[in-house]
Amino acid sequence: MLGESAQDPDAGSGTVHGMTLAVVLCFLLVAVLLVAQAAILTHRAAKAADLAALAAADVARGLNPGVPCDVAARVATENGARIEECSPVAPENTTVDVTAVVELPAPLTVLGPATGLSRAGPPPDDP
Repeated sequence: MLGESAQDPDAGSGTVHGMTLAVVLCFLLVAVLLVAQAAILTHRAAKAADLAALAAADVARGLNPGVPCDVAARVATENGARIEECSPVAPENTTVDVTAVVELPAPLTVLGPATGLSRAGPPPDDP
């Protein structure tokens, strides 16, 4: 019996197929986790942009002291992001557009940074 299994060409193939399946599943799990991490960082960038725009709009409207874009940069930094662009919207300059970015980790850097865009200010006047 022992000699017959040694001559069977299919002996051990189940182990090889099982190991191949395990490696493929591990690769897919890592890929899913990286995509999930990118999604989480995109939400972090959006949150930072929203909060920075709100803080900058309060300063632009005179509700808080400071320079709108300086305040936006500080708020974004406190939320794990950096400001890529900050600009008051003309003509009143009480609305502020903010773009915040969060760098993705090493395997995902080829995708570029996670970006969040936000605009905050007083509500528009209805005619």
